[in-house]
Amino acid sequence: MSKTVVVTGASTGIGFATSVALAKAGYDVFAGVRSEAAGEPLRKAAASTRGKITPIILEVTDAASVAAAAGQVKTALCGEPLFGLVNNAGIGLGGPLLYQPINAIQQVFDVNVIGLLRVTQAFAPLLAATPTSRTRPGRVINMSSMAGKLGAPFVGAYVGSKHAVEGLSESLRRELMVFGIDVIIIGPGAVVTAIWDKAEATDIGYLAGTVYAGPAKRVNDYFIKSGRQGLKPERLGAVVLMALTVDKPKTRYAVVKNALFNWTLPRLLPKRAVDRIFARKLGLTSQP
Repeated sequence: MSKTVVVTGASTGIGFATSVALAKAGYDVFAGVRSEAAGEPLRKAAASTRGKITPIILEVTDAASVAAAAGQVKTALCGEPLFGLVNNAGIGLGGPLLYQPINAIQQVFDVNVIGLLRVTQAFAPLLAATPTSRTRPGRVINMSSMAGKLGAPFVGAYVGSKHAVEGLSESLRRELMVFGIDVIIIGPGAVVTAIWDKAEATDIGYLAGTVYAGPAKRVNDYFIKSGRQGLKPERLGAVVLMALTVDKPKTRYAVVKNALFNWTLPRLLPKRAVDRIFARKLGLTSQP
């Protein structure tokens, strides 16, 4: 019997690439999407793989949708454990925290944090091995970000949600040791996805006349440029496949382009030094 993996947020980007990478390696993938139409590209991609991709409706903010998806997967497993759960679904939000609507920030946390936990609670029973299982207990892969460790300005809601994912994953990993289920964090840097098209269309006109108008535009332009030159989603798919299959996985994989300057140095430098770099580059010096 083929090993089965569930991937959330699979219609585009990292989730799509991960689903295809797993299917090419011979896995049966249940790919979470939000509509039937969103599943069509996955079905087409599956035609050239050794495994199988089955799109399923899985809205991580909807408890009924999550429960229905878990039931569908349970039936397909026929008593075998789920080999992996990849919590990839996530959304972003740009702009200064002082000007962002609380309900928009709540939505980011509902998808990126509460949604992740909602899905994990529903699928965790399927990851545990039984006395008759022919494979080890499954693994949980939680997609975090560079932002889970580094806090850039004007993406505070996203940064906060990914910091929450990091802490939640640490606790969850230790709680699930009793079942033999491992929890692994993937922390990518900028990735080439359609999200940058949306970022380019973002209207920051509401900041006109505020101290944040110039800095916010510079940050938005920088992120768009970095994103378009970022990692290919397929690179992340390969890392997820490795994390699911290697005998002794790391607890966290940082996958960052130009890692020395974008990852290593910002984490080694004193935080006040990083503050000064942001202030100088973005024009965030104290106003008279």
